[in-house]
Amino acid sequence: QVQVVESGGGLVQAGGSLRLSCTTSGLTFNRRAMGWFRQAPGKEREGVSCIGASDSSTYYADSVKGRFTISRDNAKNTLYLQMNSLKPEDTGMYYCTAGPLYRTIVTDTGCATTGNYWGQGTQVTVSS
Repeated sequence: QVQVVESGGGLVQAGGSLRLSCTTSGLTFNRRAMGWFRQAPGKEREGVSCIGASDSSTYYADSVKGRFTISRDNAKNTLYLQMNSLKPEDTGMYYCTAGPLYRTIVTDTGCATTGNYWGQGTQVTVSS
């Protein structure tokens, strides 16, 4: 049974930092591209960042470039999202996603979603 579990969300003041983590089980983590999406109330889900299976390719949404850093530890089956200089507009539910086996989700314009596994999400709230 595949499980994708996010953690690390919370309430933080604008300008603060949070680190999200995503652990997986039941799938070959080191052979899958991984990513983070978020959804704010009343808005569509958007791809925040994603990373290739071998850590050689990454994508960041323009809104988070220079503030967020995605990384992965294949030995621990864990994906991270370090979020610095947080803004109120970063508020939302953050979802971890695992891409299909042997197919990247990293593109020049975003993170693909077809065939992905998803976690339940972790809430991030940034107060002004």
